[in-house]
Amino acid sequence: MASTLITYLDSVKARDPAARSRWEILLYPGVLALGLHRVAHWLYGGKLYFLARFVNHFSRLLTAIDIHPGAKIGERFFIDHGFTVIGETAEIGNDVTIYQNVTLGGTNPSTGVGGKRHPTLKDGVVIGSGAQVLGPIEVGENAKVGANAVVTKDVEPGATMVGIPAKPVPVDAVHYSPGFVPYGTPCGEDCDPARARLVELEDEIAELRREVAELRARRQPQPKVKSA
Repeated sequence: MASTLITYLDSVKARDPAARSRWEILLYPGVLALGLHRVAHWLYGGKLYFLARFVNHFSRLLTAIDIHPGAKIGERFFIDHGFTVIGETAEIGNDVTIYQNVTLGGTNPSTGVGGKRHPTLKDGVVIGSGAQVLGPIEVGENAKVGANAVVTKDVEPGATMVGIPAKPVPVDAVHYSPGFVPYGTPCGEDCDPARARLVELEDEIAELRREVAELRARRQPQPKVKSA
């Protein structure tokens, strides 16, 4: 038990350079909210719905983070700062990081039948501040959702999504922060989708020009060799 807690606190410290000690991390709203959610989820699984909701509301009052007791959350989950909403049928994998003001929201099935309404976040996902991930979609492993993005469709593993509606950034963003991108948002002009697309088009034009030049060279008449 103690070793599991220490491992969790160390994983948070690795993602938050502001943390100076494990004791300090224990006071983080996201850490408190997760601990109380474990209790609420256990009560929810035992069909003690009122008590589960009571713990949920107490947690929200204490931390400003609203995690429905039914949400399924994996290991080493970290909410940085808080003010986050996670819906009932949300599923979160291991080593997921969510920043402030994020919503994992649900859709209301047109049939009126309850079911999977909220997102599934696979292992290693990073959700930037203010992002809205809506509906029963899947965000693939190690994907990143940039600040204030709105995601309503499945996200491929390893993709970096930005904008409204969110679209993948068509450049390799790994060099900005190898292994972990804070806020899920790579910084730099190279990661602007419009600029990156312009670079792609320029590369395509350059390739076409090379092909045209090769065709012209082939069509040039060859000089006749005079016989002796």
